[in-house]
Amino acid sequence: MAKERTRSKHEIDMLELKRAKRRRAIKENATLYLFMLPGIVLLFLFCYRPMYGILIAFQDYLPGKPIIGEGVRWVGLKHIKGFMSSYYFRRLIRNTLVLSVMNLIFVFPVPIIFALVINEIIWPRTKKVIQTITYLPHFISTVVVAGMVTSFLADDGIITLLLKTFGLHVSSMNTNASAFPWIYTFIKVWQSFGWGSILYLSTMSSIDPGLYEAAEIDGASRLKRIRHITLPALMPLIMIQLILFIGSILGNDSNLILLLYSPATYETADVIGTYTYREGLLGGQFSSGTAIGLFMSIIGFILTFISNKISDKTTGFALW
Repeated sequence: MAKERTRSKHEIDMLELKRAKRRRAIKENATLYLFMLPGIVLLFLFCYRPMYGILIAFQDYLPGKPIIGEGVRWVGLKHIKGFMSSYYFRRLIRNTLVLSVMNLIFVFPVPIIFALVINEIIWPRTKKVIQTITYLPHFISTVVVAGMVTSFLADDGIITLLLKTFGLHVSSMNTNASAFPWIYTFIKVWQSFGWGSILYLSTMSSIDPGLYEAAEIDGASRLKRIRHITLPALMPLIMIQLILFIGSILGNDSNLILLLYSPATYETADVIGTYTYREGLLGGQFSSGTAIGLFMSIIGFILTFISNKISDKTTGFALW
């Protein structure tokens, strides 16, 4: 009995100690929690609270009708099956994958290469000017960018006229389906490579300069210093960015595509996101649009999970 009482008292004391530590931690970090609170509230209101709307993917939903309650017609996986058996399914998957793979090949590595080049510039003023110029496209509205590109590629656009001066017989590339993937990819590279390099540059700034000095004394060239010092330091960040990139491989920039494409370029420009917009919002097929969006989210989660596992096994770097 005495041992049980002693053990019980010891457990009570340990519990009180943990509670005291927890209260002290909350008190010490109260300011940080207050800073987090608005973000948590916004995240709940705009990301988690609307999630119950996923239910209409399994219903024949009509605007104004309740999502849960009497009169709801449940149809199961009807809309997902309908999308997978539709005439446009193969074209949508093909175009989505083609644009995503082109982004993976061109858009993803360019910020890394640019950051490596910027890091090797020894003149601070030159480095700042280049960074400022390359950051600017990120802040230009997508609508403005699409308007500029559409104007430049028209029959009387500056790019079309410039190509004609070199003897190339080209018409408006806005209606050229084969040119659309390259136009889209170029815009994505131009918009993102400067801003995307910030993470890599900040990581490189934390590398111990002594490593570079020791390598230089040992006779290592710049390329060797990049290969054996800089890239290994960047590898965790590169792998995490790659995992996130692969997870969103089906989520092309639908806003940009919607502003650039036309019926003449549907053959190579129409992707799952634009089809969802036309069918779900313009066509009023809300259940179908939600089902397609849910399908994309599930595939994205599976790709993220698989790529995370592969990265963890091969490189030792992962999200979890």
